[in-house]
Amino acid sequence: NDTDLIHLGLVLSRRLSFFLTNLTIGSSLPLELLPRLSSPLNSNRLTRRIPTPPPSLLWYFASRNKLVGDIPSSICNSSSLKVLSLWNNSFNGTLPECIGNLSSSLSHIDLWNNNFHGKIPESFAKYCTLQSFRINNNQIGGSLPRSLGNCKDLNLLDVGNNKLNDTFPNWLGNLDHLQVLVLRSNKFFGQMDSSDVTVSFSRLRIIDLSRNNFSGYLPTNFFKNLHSVRKGHENKLEPEYMEDVSDYIAFNYAYGLSFTVKGSKTEFQSLLTKWMVIDFSDNQFFGELPKTLGELHSLIIVNLSHNCLTGPIPSSLGDLSELESLDLSSNKFQGRIPTELTNLGFLEVLNLSQNNLEGPIPQGKQFDTFTNDSYKENLGLCGLPLSKRCDNDRGTLVKFDRDDDELNWKFSILMGYGCGLVLGLSMGYIVFTTGKPWWLIRIVERVQQRFTKR
Repeated sequence: NDTDLIHLGLVLSRRLSFFLTNLTIGSSLPLELLPRLSSPLNSNRLTRRIPTPPPSLLWYFASRNKLVGDIPSSICNSSSLKVLSLWNNSFNGTLPECIGNLSSSLSHIDLWNNNFHGKIPESFAKYCTLQSFRINNNQIGGSLPRSLGNCKDLNLLDVGNNKLNDTFPNWLGNLDHLQVLVLRSNKFFGQMDSSDVTVSFSRLRIIDLSRNNFSGYLPTNFFKNLHSVRKGHENKLEPEYMEDVSDYIAFNYAYGLSFTVKGSKTEFQSLLTKWMVIDFSDNQFFGELPKTLGELHSLIIVNLSHNCLTGPIPSSLGDLSELESLDLSSNKFQGRIPTELTNLGFLEVLNLSQNNLEGPIPQGKQFDTFTNDSYKENLGLCGLPLSKRCDNDRGTLVKFDRDDDELNWKFSILMGYGCGLVLGLSMGYIVFTTGKPWWLIRIVERVQQRFTKR
């Protein structure tokens, strides 16, 4: 029956996967070796061109090899294909146009870490069933095809590290399932706000726009619509990961996703559904930081570094109770560091360097763990861990130097003695030059008379 057939297919698939893991193959595999349900060619040293799959194939896994050339257009005859995983190879051709038509059956397309060039196909099917589309780390140019808006089930889109040249895709805001959007390291440009487009992004929780040419004010309305980040994540007994457990397999489609976490690029083997990240670094955003950012209570990482942001740091950031990393470096922020930031009990990394901040650095809790590097090149800041202390009365800067303190103390005493000496010499001079200071004698006589009467 069907159940036994599926079980047999899975057993054959696992055994073939084990068999191929221990082989070194230098040419295309014959089709007879490919079972109906899946083609597990991962983690081998396959070279030359990709084997053409049979039309009835459901899952095609051929990642981490050295496959070259194009994806053959014959792959589009696989009308039942659900997963196409070809990441981390040496493909150097273009994407077949028919992949867009295949999207009516495909759930996951993983083509990252290759050398694909050209453009993303324009023709994504009207009833597109894609849940994830990853083509990052290639040489893809052009713009994002608007037909991606047909993929109503899409929840992960990663096109980072390419040569895409386009404005911000506001039209993706209508995808109610979109959770992860990565546009990092491309040539996207312009402002994010668009008055003529209704943008929701209600379920978006990870957005990486870093290293582009976005400009203008930070999008206040965009932050207001991030409902998944605003409401917070629920505490659950077991962690949940981004994976597809349909079709009798658990497919981890977020494998290898990378972000700049706590100052360094980090690649994840799996991605928790509670992760909340905003990375707008290395762009040309200007203006003040919207207070509404402090309402995104579930944020874990905020990176707005290397922009042209001005004004004060909002005290509302102290409400980001889950925050672990905050990077506002290389901007033009002014004023004092809000003491409310000491409420961030999970904060492990803080970078406020290269701004125009001034006044005392807040003390206590997590702030006692940060070093000078968190505050460097803010000439107006004072207090630990810097080598400048603050005058509590005026907030002015005074160097931490015991010798200077002792010198100032001695100088004050000498000034007192000096003033007394000058006053005494002046009085003596008056006495000797006037003969009798009658005004002084009369005061003394009056005092004596009062004591005599008593």
